[in-house]
Amino acid sequence: SRRCGLAAGRSYSGGGAYPSVSLTCPLPGVPKAVFAAAESRERFETRVTVLENGLRVASQNKFGQFCTVGILVNSGSRHEAKYLSGISHFLEKLAFSSTAQFGSKDEILLTLEKHGGICDCQASRDTIMYAVSADARGLDTVVNLLADVTLQPRLSDEEIEMTRMAIRFELEDLNMRPDPEPLLTEMIHAAAFRDNTVGLNRFCPVENTEKINRDVLHSYLSSYYTPDRMVLAGVGIEHEHLVECARKYLLGVEPVWGSGQGRPVDRSVAQYTGGIIKVEKDMSDVSLGPTPIPELTHIMIGLESCSFLEDDFIPFAVLNMMMGGGGSFSAGGPGKGMFTRLYLNVLNRHHWMYNATSYHHSYEDTGLLCIHASADPKQVREMVEIITREFILMAGAVGEVELERAKTQLKSMLMMNLESRPVIFEDVGRQVLATNTRKLPHELCALISQVKPTDIKRVVTKMLHKKPAVAALGDLTDLPTYEHIQAALSSKDGRLPRLYRLFR
Repeated sequence: SRRCGLAAGRSYSGGGAYPSVSLTCPLPGVPKAVFAAAESRERFETRVTVLENGLRVASQNKFGQFCTVGILVNSGSRHEAKYLSGISHFLEKLAFSSTAQFGSKDEILLTLEKHGGICDCQASRDTIMYAVSADARGLDTVVNLLADVTLQPRLSDEEIEMTRMAIRFELEDLNMRPDPEPLLTEMIHAAAFRDNTVGLNRFCPVENTEKINRDVLHSYLSSYYTPDRMVLAGVGIEHEHLVECARKYLLGVEPVWGSGQGRPVDRSVAQYTGGIIKVEKDMSDVSLGPTPIPELTHIMIGLESCSFLEDDFIPFAVLNMMMGGGGSFSAGGPGKGMFTRLYLNVLNRHHWMYNATSYHHSYEDTGLLCIHASADPKQVREMVEIITREFILMAGAVGEVELERAKTQLKSMLMMNLESRPVIFEDVGRQVLATNTRKLPHELCALISQVKPTDIKRVVTKMLHKKPAVAALGDLTDLPTYEHIQAALSSKDGRLPRLYRLFR
């Protein structure tokens, strides 16, 4: 009381009126703060309505003048087994081009500009998303536009030819860019799920650019762009208004490809195969300039994890963060990521390692946990041994402190990402598309908090029984054989077989 009372009344020439008052004490004479109370919890839950044609409409409340609305389609490169590979890539590039109502892409952009809006389309292995962020007062215009873009695209010969050129340029750029991560991600998926589902190429092969035309696209769209495979998701709008717009613009609409049945939908379940894909490539001149990147060989080793629908998905996410993935080295203040295993055990101990990052890819029926490492071509053998050893060490003891740190960091990343309206939109759309409902952030945080060291050990033990998937890019002269890598992952210490070590 003396500290908050007497000391508070003194005045000092060098400071304010209350220099010694503890931050935990209220200032004397200041009115008591009255904080705004949160509204009922129901207002913040994701609401889902299923229309008569099977279309799901999902919305999430969020304060602000702007909204993000879009259509997610259960379609992607994994569904192209019966079609030409690259259709999803084409559809991504053709999105928001001319439609039945809009004569050109410029007309669409001008329409959105009136509502301060922007648009984007992204195609992945299992989902295609058409999204618009705009003033919430223009919701009618936005949903009308999305319906037209999704169901009534013109796909003119000129637009398809421009798309062919854009894809060829993108493929050239992909092979020339200094960052090999997109290329390695394709290679590791192809090695892990050879010639099936998520192992199919996400990018259009060069030889298919001339073969894909309007008829091929219409054939694919008639099979996969059906209402029961779509979700209209919105963030920052009233649910009733979104449902009303959906009924007005998406109910009973005849798509441009007709209402006839296309080929049967591919319902194949991912088959993990394991294996290796190697690409010998000269990486000595990938970047020029005053500070060029040195010549590096890139290795990615992965093992099958689990689907995002399984209970083990959360322990795998914590494991990935503990290893050094999930953006653990991204912006976040000094020291962020410095306690992950790949930093402490790999980068901190081996100065010649240029990169060691963990990635976790998860899908509706499978998943893949992998580690990407880069080093000088002469150090490839040792680099592979170090990375395989890290996989083995995952099954060892997990410290309570490192586990709590990884769980806290994962929750922090989750909550930080969900500050962004487009991220909330994608989260709502993807969860509703896969499960018809959505787990809220506080539910996910509760599941993360429940992860124990025994959970980590259990999922790792299950993962280590699988054959590895390996992707290698660069000078591969000293790369161990696939059999040696597999043997190292089966050993107790992750070392390459003794005979290999002697005779190299």
